[in-house]
Amino acid sequence: MSIGGALLPLFDLLYPPRCPLCGAGIAAQTGLCMDCWSTLAIPGDPSCRACGRPFGEAMPEGGTCVPCLADPPRHAGIAAGTLYNDTSRKLVLALKHGNRLALAPMMAGLIVPKLSFVDGAWLVVPVPLHRWRLWKRGYNQAAELGRHVARRTGARLCVDALERRKPTPSLGGLGKLARKRVLSGAIGVRAGRAATLKGVSVVLVDDVLTSGATSNACVSALRRAGAEKVVVACFARVLDEALDAT
Repeated sequence: MSIGGALLPLFDLLYPPRCPLCGAGIAAQTGLCMDCWSTLAIPGDPSCRACGRPFGEAMPEGGTCVPCLADPPRHAGIAAGTLYNDTSRKLVLALKHGNRLALAPMMAGLIVPKLSFVDGAWLVVPVPLHRWRLWKRGYNQAAELGRHVARRTGARLCVDALERRKPTPSLGGLGKLARKRVLSGAIGVRAGRAATLKGVSVVLVDDVLTSGATSNACVSALRRAGAEKVVVACFARVLDEALDAT
C-alpha cells in the first residue's frame, strides 16, 4: 500500500467524506451519495450509430438520427457520460469554476464505459483553452478529464496537441453560422504536433458538448493534421429532447 493509501483512513477520520453536491455522508472521498447519483441522466440505447443520440424505444438499433442524415458529422461518434441536467451542470461548474479538481476522476469514470474500444494505440486530446483563460483559471478542465480518461483506457495523452489561437466569446444564443464565424481560425494544431497526430485515432475530450461548434472546429483541425478518426468524448451532452424522454 502506498503512503497516500495508508493515510486515507486518518484523512477520512479528520475530514469525513461528503457528497460534493448535497453534503450527505458517503463512503469515500470521491463520488456522490445515492440520492444525487440517481438524478444523473445516463444516455442509453438504442442510439444513433453516427453520433450516439439516444432514440425512443420504437427506433431500431443501428439507425441514424435525422440531424446526422441531414448533415453527416466529420467525427466518428460521440461518447457522453451523462445528459446535461441540473445535477451534471452543478458538477461541471464545480470542476470548471470551483477548483474542484477532485471531481475529475469520478466524472471521467462516467465517460470511460462509452470508450470500450479505446486502447493504447489511441491518443487523448483535450479541447484547448486560450492562454489568457488558462492563466486566469490555472487549469484546463478538459485536460483534467482527459488525464483520467487516458489513465483508465491506456491511451496516450497529448494535452497540447491543439491550441486556441484567439479568445472567443460565449457561443450561447448564437446561430450556426454565427458560431462558425466566431470560431473561424480560432483553433488549430500546435506547431510541431502534426506528426504526432498523423494516422492516429483520437479521443477529443471536453466537459460539456452543447451545439457541437467547438468540437467540430477541433475535429476539423485534427483531421487536417492527418488524424485517422476522431471520437468526441464529454461528461455532459446537451440534448433536451433525449433528456425529456429519459
